[in-house]
Amino acid sequence: MKNETSITYFYILPFSGETRSKPFITAFFFLIYVVGVLINSSIITVICLEVQLHKPMYLFICNLSIVDIFYISVTVPKLLHMLLSGNQIVSSAQCYAQLFFFSSVAATEDILLFIMGYDRYVAICLPLHYHRILSYRNCSLITIGIWMVPILNSVLFIISVLNMSSCHSNIIHQFFCDAKSLTKTICKTSQLFIVVNLVEFLMFAFVPLMCTFISYFQIFSVIFKMKTKESRKKSFSTCSSHITIITIYYVAGVMGYLIPLYSEVLDIIFNTIYTNIIPMINPIIYSLQNSNIQSALLRLVRGIFIFEKVFRPISM
Repeated sequence: MKNETSITYFYILPFSGETRSKPFITAFFFLIYVVGVLINSSIITVICLEVQLHKPMYLFICNLSIVDIFYISVTVPKLLHMLLSGNQIVSSAQCYAQLFFFSSVAATEDILLFIMGYDRYVAICLPLHYHRILSYRNCSLITIGIWMVPILNSVLFIISVLNMSSCHSNIIHQFFCDAKSLTKTICKTSQLFIVVNLVEFLMFAFVPLMCTFISYFQIFSVIFKMKTKESRKKSFSTCSSHITIITIYYVAGVMGYLIPLYSEVLDIIFNTIYTNIIPMINPIIYSLQNSNIQSALLRLVRGIFIFEKVFRPISM
């Protein structure tokens, strides 16, 4: 029989061994964090300032940028603190808090990506009913649900984790407290933990992904029936950014949970892609493929330069 204990702290050991590479690792994650926050903040700013972007599609893009800022803010600042201070001890309260916020943000992004696919489905397959289905009231309710449902789920998830005792090592070979690493420290899972994980998988992974596939099946069937090549190209261009993001997101997520079972190094690499690289490139993909966001960003940059030129002589 293994002794069941209550772990009060964890050792986070993401990059064991080479201390010479820590400055490069620190600079790499710091760059990811700064670039990710700046780019996502720019997308949020232009969507809020530009009246022509006050539409359901851009509302969801704005929410995606907010989610992506939270995504990297949950993991990277604490990692940078550990790398710079050398203190890799995390209290159990800090660890579970990080797990709570990370699971909330991850579930929010899953639902949001599905809603963005549904937005494209309504726009292309039901264009005459678009403003009725995605009215201001409905979009407000959808946005509230996108944020509240994952938070409630994370509360249940953390309660199920706290009800389990730990009996293995308190060392986490990851750069943050994730569910997979924490389950390795647990003696036996509770019934509530199994039920919550099953519901979480169905509600935030399987069902949204299947609904997204169905939406795009309907979208492509409508696009291929369009008479002109220009119409098909224009309709597909409005979906290409979302298709790119959802493909990268789910492929990285699946590989992160399947392949790294045999390697802690691969586990860290895929988690880095899933939790840090993707939130950084999401706004880049949208800004590069969306002409309205491109023009709005250019106007924002021009406005900043004009403001600086006008007020520089006054400050001097």
